[in-house]
Amino acid sequence: MATPSVEYLPPPLDATAEQPAIFDGTIRLYLAYSCPYAQRVWIARNCKGLQDKIKLVPLNLQNRPAWYKEKVYPENKVPSLEHNGKVIGESLDLIKYVDSNFEGPSLLPDDADKKEYFETLLSHMDEFLGMVYATFKGDSTKDADAAFDLLETALAKYDGSFLLGNEFTLADIAFIPFVERFQIYLSEVFNYDLTAGRPKVAAWIEAADKIDAYKQTKKTDPKELVEIYKRIFSPQK
Repeated sequence: MATPSVEYLPPPLDATAEQPAIFDGTIRLYLAYSCPYAQRVWIARNCKGLQDKIKLVPLNLQNRPAWYKEKVYPENKVPSLEHNGKVIGESLDLIKYVDSNFEGPSLLPDDADKKEYFETLLSHMDEFLGMVYATFKGDSTKDADAAFDLLETALAKYDGSFLLGNEFTLADIAFIPFVERFQIYLSEVFNYDLTAGRPKVAAWIEAADKIDAYKQTKKTDPKELVEIYKRIFSPQK
């Protein structure tokens, strides 16, 4: 896997920012540093060693530029990728797109069974996230228990620290930005340790934290995250 160098991260663009040139041949990843969906694509970019190929264009989501929706991506969400004269979105589609359309080490194994399992994992993503969010909205951690028990079971399918074995792949990239945030919030608000009794989840997080391509995308401020999630999910807390 490519080892990325430390790169300069430009400041987020707000409503006062001028629109960058578009469709001038530059490949741009529009993102927000704090967004887990965007972080997926950012990690994939770094794992492929594409820091010089794909330019980061960070946005301030609380005060985003009007030109982003009007001229770049009508969905007005991040992430989106400007490439080959078009702009495409949806993070799970984009991590596959980056892996398939750019040079660099493959982020999926050749093994057909592992590729099929990867798609199975993605098919359960909404269910997994929904279970954790259900805990955020209530007082019981039983839904979070179930979600992270499923993750523990998923990690037991293959030998190795990661979801598809010994290599950090798109499967891990799909899940880790969310688990990163869940670990912070559940610990702070519920005094809940999602790794307790789950040695494979604990080893997975520890192994992921050693991946430079991922580490360099960990820009979430814990205090800020807790406040945001409290506003969204549990105003009573």
